[in-house]
Parts: sequence; structure tokens; C-alpha cells
Amino acid sequence: MTTQEWLDEAYSQLERAGIPSARLDADLILSHTLLKPRIHLHAHGDDTLSPSHQEIADARLSLRLDRVPVAYIIGHKYFYGRSFEVSPSVLIPRPESETIIELVKDLPTDSLSSLVDVGTGSGCLGITLKLEIPDLEVDLLDYSESALSVASKNAKRLSADVNLLKSDLLADYSESADIIVANLPYVDTSWQRSPETDHEPALALFAADRGLELIYKLIDQAAGKQKTSSYLVLEADPVQHDDIVTKAADSGFELIKKQDYIVVLSKI
Repeated sequence: MTTQEWLDEAYSQLERAGIPSARLDADLILSHTLLKPRIHLHAHGDDTLSPSHQEIADARLSLRLDRVPVAYIIGHKYFYGRSFEVSPSVLIPRPESETIIELVKDLPTDSLSSLVDVGTGSGCLGITLKLEIPDLEVDLLDYSESALSVASKNAKRLSADVNLLKSDLLADYSESADIIVANLPYVDTSWQRSPETDHEPALALFAADRGLELIYKLIDQAAGKQKTSSYLVLEADPVQHDDIVTKAADSGFELIKKQDYIVVLSKI
């Protein structure tokens, strides 16, 4: 079987399975299997696949047909232009979370010295912010030891000088950071969602109280730790933003900005 024949068959199977990103997914699977860039696949479509490469590619295709996310199959996901290792113990970084990076960079960071990423998972937020704003002292918190292991590997590979700590949100964190960022679980179990999320850690996706339980808990904790003019940057579904802003106001925070999935609050 040639490279192009395998791709054509993979496209067809993925499309029949109702996967909208069929062409991209097939390209990524074969590119990762051959350790060649995607452009190479199409420039060398007449190349014959070795039996071992075809067997590996077929096995990975089967996983994708079972709706395992491509990021878990190939072991990494790009976020803000950098490749992050991922595993089924961490949530896959989403493009919408990149808005957090832009909004934090818009803050007066020359007067802010510390940042904590709560529920860090793969570490994509805190590590990216450390690399984008090197003067920040950055701490990564997560309750999952397996998630902290993934974040530690990403920090080392990307040469990000960050600190890691096991903590239930801020419960085991004694510092007072100028900026708190958090992409906590905020999905309500009643919401419609893609089959791929069945393969992601439920603890990183779902929360009680209409998806707001952990966000509310973090707001309460941050209210007792953060100083005046410090910032709390949260990701949540836009339908939850008004409730978050109301809860935050009751805890001494004012709204600075809402953009896409992100809410920026400041302690007053």
C-alpha cells in the first residue's frame, strides 16, 4: 500500500464514522507514524509503506475511529505555538484557552511579579505565560500527581523555570499571587458534548452546581489570599459568565473584561 492509498482509505473510514476533521486526523496519524511532516506525505504519495508502519498506522486509525482524540494517539498537542505532551490523565489544551495568554499579556505585568496556574493539567497555561513573560514567578498547582508529572515533563522540555505543587485548588498554597489563572472543570453533565470527551479525565471536565462548583470554590479561596489590584483570570462557558461575575462581586472582585470564554476579575 502506498502512502496516498493509506490516506485515501483512512479519510474514507473517518468520514463514514462522522469525524469532521477526517483529512487532518489521517494526515496527523500517518505523519506521526512515519516521523515525517504532513507536506512530505503528499509530496511522496507513491512511496510504499513498510508492513510495520502500516500496522502501526492502522492501529492508531482504529483508536481514532473509536473517537480517541488525536492528541492522545500521537501524545502531544500544540498550544500557543508550542508542543505540549499530553496523556489521558490531563485535559487536552484547547485553542480557546489561548485567549488567557493574550489577556494576561495585556495586564500591567511590569508591576506584577507572581502568577499561579490552578488546576494546571498539562501545564500549558502557566508554562506558556512563564515563557512569554519571563520575569513572572510562576507556580503550577494540581491535585493530580499524574497531571503534575506531565506538567513537569513539559516544563523541563520547554526550559520553563516554574514551581510545581500538589494542592486542592488553593487549599495547600500559602502564597499570595498577583495573578491567578485557572481553567477548571466547568462542564455540566447535562450539556451536549463530543464523543471524544469520553476519553478525557472526568475530574478535569465536569463540575456540580451547573458546572460552577469549583470555580465558586476558587473565588472564595482567592478572596482570602489575593491582595488589592491582583487579578483572577477564569475560563468558563459564556453562559456561566454572568453568574461568575455576580459571585465574584460578592467576594470582593470587580469585572475587568469578558472575552470569548474568559473572564478577567480584579480584587478591590
